[in-house]
Amino acid sequence: IHIGQAGIQVRNACCELYCLEHGIQPDGQMPSDKTVGGGDDAFNTFFSETGVGKHVPLAVFVDLEPTVIDEVRTGTYRQLFHPELLISGKEDAANNFARGHYTIGKETVDFCLDRICKLADNCTSLQRFLVFNAVGGGTGSGLGSLLLERLSVDYGKKSKLGFTVYPSPQVLTSIVEPYNSVLSTHSLLEHTDVAVLLDNEAMYDICRHS
Repeated sequence: IHIGQAGIQVRNACCELYCLEHGIQPDGQMPSDKTVGGGDDAFNTFFSETGVGKHVPLAVFVDLEPTVIDEVRTGTYRQLFHPELLISGKEDAANNFARGHYTIGKETVDFCLDRICKLADNCTSLQRFLVFNAVGGGTGSGLGSLLLERLSVDYGKKSKLGFTVYPSPQVLTSIVEPYNSVLSTHSLLEHTDVAVLLDNEAMYDICRHS
């Protein structure tokens, strides 16, 4: 589950690597000389094969405004994703935890859970959810927290792994990022089994020097 700008951009960047690793083409097809699937547990963890032989990621993208998801819809791997799993609204959370959690996000969360439920029903043995988001912005922090809370209610026995980008003083895009982070950390502590915390500035330095 990829929430907000950071969560979606992380997945968008990794998508090419996943496909290269498993030999999947940008349209979801696999070259005729390759056979992967059936017995490959690693492959079936991240991809599902449709009836026409297309391999689609087991992923849901959620954002309260369409800009970042539109990059996925028009990008190189646009044919890889099912349109129903690219969920975007028309109004963002404006870097405000409360808007993402209590107002705009609250109007969206049931639709998101419906899509997640359909995806989960197609899994042969659902074990856990991987949640990617940043807690500096309004969507990643507010809607991210709300989704975690609802997943705990609907899928209480399934573990949740969070990959969470935390803001850094040197690369802040909004003065309220620390407040959003503090407000969303409670849900991370309460509703994730494992949380991998990523420092925004550290990742920025890695990208800059590599």
